Amino acid sequence: MAAPIGRLLQAVEQPLGRGLSANRQVCQGLEALLSPVKLCASAAIITVRTKKRHYVPPRKQDSSVDQEKAARAAGLVIRQQYMERPINISCTAGIFDPYIPPEGDARMSSLTKAGFKQRLEQTKQSAASQLAIRKVKEHDQEFRSKDFASKAQDIYIEAHNCLVNFDKVSLHKLVTERCYPDMVRGNRYKTIRWRFLQSLEAPKLVHVRCPDMVSKGNLYGQVTVRFHTQQTLAIYDRFGRLMYGNEDLPKDVLEYVVFERHLVNPYGLWRMHGKIIPAWAPPKDPIIKTIMIPAPKLEPWEEIEVKNIEIPKPESVQWSK
Repeated sequence: MAAPIGRLLQAVEQPLGRGLSANRQVCQGLEALLSPVKLCASAAIITVRTKKRHYVPPRKQDSSVDQEKAARAAGLVIRQQYMERPINISCTAGIFDPYIPPEGDARMSSLTKAGFKQRLEQTKQSAASQLAIRKVKEHDQEFRSKDFASKAQDIYIEAHNCLVNFDKVSLHKLVTERCYPDMVRGNRYKTIRWRFLQSLEAPKLVHVRCPDMVSKGNLYGQVTVRFHTQQTLAIYDRFGRLMYGNEDLPKDVLEYVVFERHLVNPYGLWRMHGKIIPAWAPPKDPIIKTIMIPAPKLEPWEEIEVKNIEIPKPESVQWSK
Protein backbone atom coordinates (compact mmCIF):
# COMPACT_ATOMS: atom_id res chain seq x y z
CA MET A 1 0.00 0.00 0.00
CA ALA A 2 2.96 2.31 0.76
CA ALA A 3 4.49 1.96 -2.74
CA PRO A 4 1.37 3.06 -4.64
CA ILE A 5 0.88 6.01 -2.29
CA GLY A 6 4.50 7.14 -2.86
CA ARG A 7 4.15 6.95 -6.63
CA LEU A 8 0.97 8.95 -6.42
CA LEU A 9 2.70 11.66 -4.37
CA GLN A 10 5.55 11.88 -6.87
CA ALA A 11 3.06 12.22 -9.73
CA VAL A 12 1.29 14.98 -7.86
CA GLU A 13 4.49 16.90 -6.97
CA GLN A 14 5.76 17.07 -10.56
CA PRO A 15 2.88 18.96 -12.21
CA LEU A 16 2.47 21.33 -9.31
CA GLY A 17 4.67 24.33 -9.98
CA ARG A 18 4.62 25.58 -6.41
CA GLY A 19 7.07 25.67 -3.55
CA LEU A 20 8.24 22.81 -1.48
CA SER A 21 6.05 23.69 1.50
CA ALA A 22 2.90 23.91 -0.63
CA ASN A 23 3.63 20.57 -2.23
CA ARG A 24 4.22 19.03 1.16
CA GLN A 25 0.83 20.24 2.39
CA VAL A 26 -0.94 18.79 -0.66
CA CYS A 27 0.82 15.44 -0.22
CA GLN A 28 -0.08 15.28 3.45
CA GLY A 29 -3.71 15.93 2.58
CA LEU A 30 -3.65 13.14 0.00
CA GLU A 31 -1.99 10.77 2.49
CA ALA A 32 -4.76 11.50 5.00
CA LEU A 33 -7.46 10.84 2.42
CA LEU A 34 -5.86 7.62 1.12
CA SER A 35 -5.02 6.11 4.53
CA PRO A 36 -6.57 2.66 5.17
CA VAL A 37 -8.20 3.81 8.41
CA LYS A 38 -10.06 6.59 6.65
CA LEU A 39 -11.13 4.29 3.84
CA CYS A 40 -12.50 1.69 6.25
CA ALA A 41 -14.40 4.27 8.27
CA SER A 42 -15.98 5.84 5.22
CA ALA A 43 -16.97 2.43 3.81
CA ALA A 44 -18.85 1.65 6.99
CA ILE A 45 -20.88 4.85 6.81
CA ILE A 46 -21.66 5.20 3.12
CA THR A 47 -24.91 3.45 2.17
CA VAL A 48 -24.89 1.55 -1.07
CA ARG A 49 -28.12 1.35 -3.03
CA THR A 50 -28.90 -2.09 -4.33
CA LYS A 51 -30.52 -2.97 -7.59
CA LYS A 52 -34.20 -2.12 -7.74
CA ARG A 53 -36.26 -5.28 -7.91
CA HIS A 54 -39.48 -5.25 -9.87
CA TYR A 55 -42.63 -6.84 -8.39
CA VAL A 56 -44.02 -9.56 -10.61
CA PRO A 57 -47.71 -10.07 -9.86
CA PRO A 58 -48.91 -13.68 -9.66
CA ARG A 59 -50.46 -15.10 -12.77
CA LYS A 60 -54.20 -15.42 -12.76
CA GLN A 61 -55.37 -19.00 -12.95
CA ASP A 62 -57.33 -19.67 -16.04
CA SER A 63 -60.71 -21.27 -15.75
CA SER A 64 -61.32 -24.81 -16.86
CA VAL A 65 -62.98 -23.55 -20.05
CA ASP A 66 -59.94 -21.43 -20.98
CA GLN A 67 -57.59 -24.31 -20.21
CA GLU A 68 -59.63 -26.61 -22.40
CA LYS A 69 -59.56 -24.12 -25.29
CA ALA A 70 -55.80 -23.65 -24.95
CA ALA A 71 -55.28 -27.43 -24.86
CA ARG A 72 -57.40 -27.94 -27.99
CA ALA A 73 -55.48 -25.20 -29.78
CA ALA A 74 -52.22 -26.96 -28.86
CA GLY A 75 -53.59 -30.31 -30.05
CA LEU A 76 -53.89 -31.83 -26.56
CA VAL A 77 -56.85 -33.65 -25.05
CA ILE A 78 -57.71 -33.09 -21.37
CA ARG A 79 -58.93 -36.20 -19.60
CA GLN A 80 -62.45 -35.95 -18.28
CA GLN A 81 -62.67 -35.83 -14.47
CA TYR A 82 -65.26 -38.01 -12.75
CA MET A 83 -66.71 -37.20 -9.36
CA GLU A 84 -66.56 -40.68 -7.87
CA ARG A 85 -67.53 -41.62 -4.32
CA PRO A 86 -66.47 -44.97 -2.87
CA ILE A 87 -69.24 -47.22 -1.54
CA ASN A 88 -69.18 -50.17 0.81
CA ILE A 89 -71.03 -53.21 -0.51
CA SER A 90 -70.91 -55.08 2.81
CA CYS A 91 -74.02 -53.13 3.87
CA THR A 92 -76.66 -50.91 2.34
CA ALA A 93 -76.84 -47.15 2.70
CA GLY A 94 -80.27 -47.09 4.31
CA ILE A 95 -83.39 -49.01 5.29
CA PHE A 96 -85.45 -50.27 2.36
CA ASP A 97 -89.22 -50.18 2.85
CA PRO A 98 -88.96 -49.27 6.57
CA TYR A 99 -91.47 -50.69 8.98
CA ILE A 100 -94.10 -48.15 10.06
CA PRO A 101 -95.10 -48.92 13.66
CA PRO A 102 -98.83 -48.52 14.22
CA GLU A 103 -99.85 -45.60 16.38
CA GLY A 104 -100.17 -46.61 20.01
CA ASP A 105 -98.18 -49.79 19.29
CA ALA A 106 -101.26 -51.59 17.89
CA ARG A 107 -103.34 -51.16 21.04
CA MET A 108 -106.35 -49.78 19.25
CA SER A 109 -109.48 -51.89 19.12
CA SER A 110 -110.24 -53.68 15.86
CA LEU A 111 -113.82 -52.52 16.09
CA THR A 112 -112.88 -48.90 15.41
CA LYS A 113 -112.09 -47.56 11.96
CA ALA A 114 -108.47 -46.67 12.86
CA GLY A 115 -107.96 -50.08 14.46
CA PHE A 116 -109.32 -51.86 11.36
CA LYS A 117 -106.88 -49.93 9.14
CA GLN A 118 -104.03 -50.95 11.41
CA ARG A 119 -104.93 -54.62 11.16
CA LEU A 120 -105.26 -54.39 7.37
CA GLU A 121 -101.86 -52.74 7.04
CA GLN A 122 -100.30 -55.35 9.30
CA THR A 123 -101.74 -58.11 7.14
CA LYS A 124 -100.21 -56.61 3.97
CA GLN A 125 -96.82 -56.19 5.64
CA SER A 126 -96.84 -59.75 7.02
CA ALA A 127 -97.56 -61.18 3.54
CA ALA A 128 -94.56 -59.33 2.07
CA SER A 129 -92.43 -60.44 5.04
CA GLN A 130 -93.22 -64.11 4.40
CA LEU A 131 -91.95 -63.83 0.82
CA ALA A 132 -88.78 -62.14 2.07
CA ILE A 133 -88.23 -64.84 4.72
CA ARG A 134 -88.15 -67.48 1.98
CA LYS A 135 -85.39 -65.59 0.16
CA VAL A 136 -83.41 -65.17 3.36
CA LYS A 137 -83.65 -68.91 4.15
CA GLU A 138 -82.32 -69.78 0.68
CA HIS A 139 -79.00 -68.08 1.54
CA ASP A 140 -79.00 -68.48 5.33
CA GLN A 141 -80.18 -71.98 6.21
CA GLU A 142 -79.80 -71.36 9.96
CA PHE A 143 -82.29 -68.48 9.92
CA ARG A 144 -85.40 -69.16 12.01
CA SER A 145 -87.99 -66.46 12.53
CA LYS A 146 -88.82 -67.72 16.04
CA ASP A 147 -85.22 -67.91 17.28
CA PHE A 148 -83.86 -64.85 15.50
CA ALA A 149 -85.48 -62.34 17.90
CA SER A 150 -83.56 -63.69 20.91
CA LYS A 151 -80.29 -63.74 18.95
CA ALA A 152 -80.93 -60.17 17.84
CA GLN A 153 -81.40 -59.13 21.47
CA ASP A 154 -78.00 -60.61 22.37
CA ILE A 155 -76.40 -58.63 19.51
CA TYR A 156 -78.18 -55.49 20.72
CA ILE A 157 -76.93 -55.87 24.31
CA GLU A 158 -73.37 -56.75 23.32
CA ALA A 159 -73.14 -53.82 20.88
CA HIS A 160 -74.19 -51.32 23.56
CA ASN A 161 -71.72 -52.83 26.04
CA CYS A 162 -68.94 -52.37 23.49
CA LEU A 163 -70.05 -48.76 23.02
CA VAL A 164 -69.84 -48.14 26.77
CA ASN A 165 -66.36 -49.70 26.93
CA PHE A 166 -65.22 -47.98 23.68
CA ASP A 167 -64.26 -51.33 22.13
CA LYS A 168 -64.20 -50.24 18.49
CA VAL A 169 -62.86 -53.54 17.11
CA SER A 170 -65.72 -55.59 18.56
CA LEU A 171 -68.27 -52.90 17.76
CA HIS A 172 -67.47 -53.11 14.02
CA LYS A 173 -68.38 -56.80 14.13
CA LEU A 174 -71.77 -56.07 15.72
CA VAL A 175 -72.95 -52.99 13.79
CA THR A 176 -72.80 -52.09 10.11
CA GLU A 177 -70.73 -49.32 8.58
CA ARG A 178 -73.87 -47.18 8.34
CA CYS A 179 -74.82 -47.63 12.01
CA TYR A 180 -71.32 -47.17 13.45
CA PRO A 181 -71.02 -43.36 12.89
CA ASP A 182 -74.48 -42.79 14.38
CA MET A 183 -73.52 -44.66 17.56
CA VAL A 184 -70.10 -43.10 18.22
CA ARG A 185 -70.75 -39.55 16.97
CA GLY A 186 -70.32 -36.99 19.75
CA ASN A 187 -69.16 -39.48 22.42
CA ARG A 188 -65.43 -38.78 22.26
CA TYR A 189 -65.11 -36.82 25.52
CA LYS A 190 -68.14 -38.29 27.28
CA THR A 191 -68.63 -41.09 29.78
CA ILE A 192 -71.55 -43.46 29.17
CA ARG A 193 -73.13 -45.68 31.80
CA TRP A 194 -75.68 -48.11 30.36
CA ARG A 195 -77.24 -51.26 31.78
CA PHE A 196 -79.78 -53.71 30.44
CA LEU A 197 -82.10 -54.75 33.27
CA GLN A 198 -84.82 -56.95 31.81
CA SER A 199 -87.23 -57.54 28.95
CA LEU A 200 -90.77 -56.42 29.69
CA GLU A 201 -92.00 -58.31 26.63
CA ALA A 202 -90.36 -61.01 24.58
CA PRO A 203 -88.57 -59.61 21.49
CA LYS A 204 -90.66 -60.00 18.37
CA LEU A 205 -89.80 -60.14 14.67
CA VAL A 206 -92.21 -57.75 12.95
CA HIS A 207 -90.76 -56.98 9.52
CA VAL A 208 -88.50 -58.69 6.97
CA ARG A 209 -87.28 -57.37 3.64
CA CYS A 210 -84.78 -58.74 1.13
CA PRO A 211 -83.60 -55.88 -1.14
CA ASP A 212 -80.82 -55.98 -3.72
CA MET A 213 -78.19 -53.35 -4.52
CA VAL A 214 -75.87 -52.63 -7.49
CA SER A 215 -76.94 -55.83 -9.28
CA LYS A 216 -80.01 -58.03 -9.21
CA GLY A 217 -78.40 -61.00 -7.45
CA ASN A 218 -76.63 -58.95 -4.74
CA LEU A 219 -79.15 -59.56 -1.95
CA TYR A 220 -79.30 -58.15 1.56
CA GLY A 221 -81.54 -59.25 4.39
CA GLN A 222 -83.12 -56.63 6.65
CA VAL A 223 -85.05 -57.76 9.70
CA THR A 224 -86.88 -55.41 12.07
CA VAL A 225 -87.22 -56.58 15.67
CA ARG A 226 -89.39 -55.01 18.35
CA PHE A 227 -87.77 -54.59 21.78
CA HIS A 228 -89.69 -53.59 24.91
CA THR A 229 -87.06 -53.50 27.64
CA GLN A 230 -86.08 -51.79 30.87
CA GLN A 231 -82.75 -49.96 30.84
CA THR A 232 -80.70 -47.36 32.71
CA LEU A 233 -78.66 -44.72 30.95
CA ALA A 234 -76.48 -41.85 32.17
CA ILE A 235 -74.16 -39.67 30.10
CA TYR A 236 -71.50 -37.48 31.70
CA ASP A 237 -69.58 -34.73 29.94
CA ARG A 238 -65.79 -34.31 29.99
CA PHE A 239 -66.02 -32.42 33.31
CA GLY A 240 -67.84 -35.32 34.97
CA ARG A 241 -71.18 -33.51 35.14
CA LEU A 242 -74.40 -35.33 34.36
CA MET A 243 -75.80 -34.46 30.92
CA TYR A 244 -78.56 -36.98 30.37
CA GLY A 245 -80.38 -39.72 32.25
CA ASN A 246 -79.78 -41.25 35.66
CA GLU A 247 -77.91 -44.41 36.62
CA ASP A 248 -80.36 -45.29 39.41
CA LEU A 249 -83.57 -44.58 37.50
CA PRO A 250 -84.75 -47.47 35.27
CA LYS A 251 -86.84 -46.58 32.24
CA ASP A 252 -89.08 -48.55 29.92
CA VAL A 253 -87.83 -48.39 26.35
CA LEU A 254 -89.76 -49.42 23.24
CA GLU A 255 -87.54 -49.69 20.17
CA TYR A 256 -87.71 -51.03 16.63
CA VAL A 257 -84.19 -52.10 15.64
CA VAL A 258 -83.20 -53.15 12.10
CA PHE A 259 -80.61 -55.92 11.61
CA GLU A 260 -78.93 -56.56 8.29
CA ARG A 261 -76.79 -59.21 6.64
CA HIS A 262 -75.13 -59.48 3.23
CA LEU A 263 -76.77 -62.73 2.14
CA VAL A 264 -74.53 -63.38 -0.87
CA ASN A 265 -71.42 -63.29 1.33
CA PRO A 266 -71.00 -66.75 2.95
CA TYR A 267 -69.07 -65.15 5.84
CA GLY A 268 -71.63 -62.41 6.44
CA LEU A 269 -73.05 -61.77 9.91
CA TRP A 270 -76.25 -60.28 11.22
CA ARG A 271 -75.45 -56.81 12.52
CA MET A 272 -77.33 -53.77 13.81
CA HIS A 273 -78.17 -51.45 10.95
CA GLY A 274 -80.37 -48.73 12.43
CA LYS A 275 -83.44 -47.83 14.45
CA ILE A 276 -86.92 -46.82 13.39
CA ILE A 277 -88.39 -43.99 15.47
CA PRO A 278 -92.16 -43.70 14.98
CA ALA A 279 -93.77 -40.30 14.57
CA TRP A 280 -95.97 -40.84 17.63
CA ALA A 281 -93.01 -41.54 19.94
CA PRO A 282 -92.73 -39.11 22.90
CA PRO A 283 -89.90 -36.55 22.76
CA LYS A 284 -86.65 -37.28 24.54
CA ASP A 285 -85.63 -35.60 27.77
CA PRO A 286 -83.61 -32.40 27.33
CA ILE A 287 -79.83 -32.56 27.63
CA ILE A 288 -78.27 -30.59 30.48
CA LYS A 289 -75.32 -28.71 29.01
CA THR A 290 -72.45 -27.25 31.03
CA ILE A 291 -72.18 -23.49 30.56
CA MET A 292 -69.58 -21.00 31.81
CA ILE A 293 -70.76 -18.20 34.11
CA PRO A 294 -68.46 -15.15 33.77
CA ALA A 295 -66.83 -14.20 37.08
CA PRO A 296 -66.68 -10.56 38.27
CA LYS A 297 -63.76 -8.50 37.03
CA LEU A 298 -61.23 -8.13 39.85
CA GLU A 299 -58.26 -5.89 40.38
CA PRO A 300 -54.83 -7.51 40.85
CA TRP A 301 -54.93 -6.93 44.63
CA GLU A 302 -58.53 -8.15 45.13
CA GLU A 303 -59.90 -11.60 45.74
CA ILE A 304 -63.33 -12.97 44.97
CA GLU A 305 -64.02 -13.64 48.68
CA VAL A 306 -63.23 -10.03 49.62
CA LYS A 307 -65.45 -8.58 46.94
CA ASN A 308 -68.87 -9.86 47.96
CA ILE A 309 -70.62 -10.07 44.62
CA GLU A 310 -73.47 -12.51 44.06
CA ILE A 311 -73.14 -14.53 40.88
CA PRO A 312 -76.53 -14.51 39.09
CA LYS A 313 -78.07 -17.91 38.46
CA PRO A 314 -78.76 -18.70 34.82
CA GLU A 315 -82.33 -18.97 33.71
CA SER A 316 -83.69 -22.41 32.91
CA VAL A 317 -83.41 -22.99 29.17
CA GLN A 318 -84.90 -25.87 27.21
CA TRP A 319 -81.91 -27.39 25.41
CA SER A 320 -82.19 -29.62 22.40
CA LYS A 321 -79.57 -32.06 21.22
